[in-house]
Amino acid sequence: MPVSSAPVLAPAAPLVSSLRSRFEAVRRQSVALCEPLLPEDTVMQPMLDVSPPKWHLAHTTWFWETFLLREYQPGYQVFHPDYAFLFNSYYNSLGSRVNRADRGTLSRPPLGDVYAYRTAIDAQMHQLLERADALPPAFRELVELGLQHEQQHQELLATDIKYILSTSPLAPAYLSEKLPANGAAGATLPAPSHLPPPATWLPVPGGVYRIGFEEEGFCFDNEQAPHDTYVADFELQNRLVTNAEYLEFMEAGGYRDFRFWLGEGWDLVQQQGWEAPLYWVLRDGGWHRFTHQGLQPVNPAAPVTHVSFYEADAYAQWRGCRLPTEQEWEIAARRFNPDKAAGTFLESCLFDPQPLAPDAAPDQCHQLLGDAWEWTYSAYHPYPGYQRAAGALGEYNGKFMLNQLVLRGGSCVTPESHIRLTYRNFFHADKRWQFTGIRLAR
Repeated sequence: MPVSSAPVLAPAAPLVSSLRSRFEAVRRQSVALCEPLLPEDTVMQPMLDVSPPKWHLAHTTWFWETFLLREYQPGYQVFHPDYAFLFNSYYNSLGSRVNRADRGTLSRPPLGDVYAYRTAIDAQMHQLLERADALPPAFRELVELGLQHEQQHQELLATDIKYILSTSPLAPAYLSEKLPANGAAGATLPAPSHLPPPATWLPVPGGVYRIGFEEEGFCFDNEQAPHDTYVADFELQNRLVTNAEYLEFMEAGGYRDFRFWLGEGWDLVQQQGWEAPLYWVLRDGGWHRFTHQGLQPVNPAAPVTHVSFYEADAYAQWRGCRLPTEQEWEIAARRFNPDKAAGTFLESCLFDPQPLAPDAAPDQCHQLLGDAWEWTYSAYHPYPGYQRAAGALGEYNGKFMLNQLVLRGGSCVTPESHIRLTYRNFFHADKRWQFTGIRLAR
């Protein structure tokens, strides 16, 4: 039972376009993602990691109001005195806030008020952006951060919506089976008519390499402090692990054999009863998975997703391989220089990673950007020389640099203009609700 027709998403906005046009495009994109939902869907929070879509719409608006309008618009009056408490995420320096686990209790303000909030803040931002050339460079930097911040929440919206709808016994589809591509109706989900070619191993010579962001343009502070790092010779598989390959692990008893698991992961398997990736269920003698199109048969050719770090590592151990480090991943990505246009991103409106073409070149590294975030065996720690920014924005990344693992490459719900080779995503090892996948190394 589809909820509504598909959202019309804009093609990827080039980074060179004007701040105002990019602001308008990014703000429209967030609203478009919520258009297929019912108002009741937008207040759901079925687990701690998920935030209600209504909260995402309000929080991203609060960000513009707090960091741009209050700072640069003379005489600005806040839209509502309670919204800072309701829609602050984790900025301790900006005051108290609703507990993260209680975001689903915010039935008020109603959705219509949140949209009115967005409209009012957008109008004020348009006025401010008209004066951008007269404002200091720090203003443009903050606008860019605001755009990137909202794109992060667009990815979260797509993954949170999927989880929210998956908890309904009705298994409602977010989208009908026919999907638009870059806003044009008529594209359909590719049929699982082939398996990708066998994975090949791509050698990368050891040595001292430079990693970290040194290019022109925007990056988050956790990508800064570029530095030299040494790696030994290694090999990386030229594509992501597929559902068919992961199913072999399942059928071989991988979820029942402690030998392949880290201790904490094995404990979780026992406690949670894991026997497959998140969203997989047995129906009519075969594996199905919940998708944005509702419950669908597992496509054996597509990359496996929604696996925790523990599952990714157990699969690698079962194959006699390992996961790459984030240094190895970035070194290999720079070496093979992936074509971003070949990846699956949010703007495709497919909302699922796609199979690699059967004629894909065996000597090239595929699916490095888009499709699925790739777990690495690297702790999320600061680079040597990293320094947190001053003030509230210093809380953006630095305070999370412990007890999490780095993921690289982006996913099928990452906005295309948002990702780059140096991007460092991070999650705790047990997380599965994001489009997280596996690439093997040795």
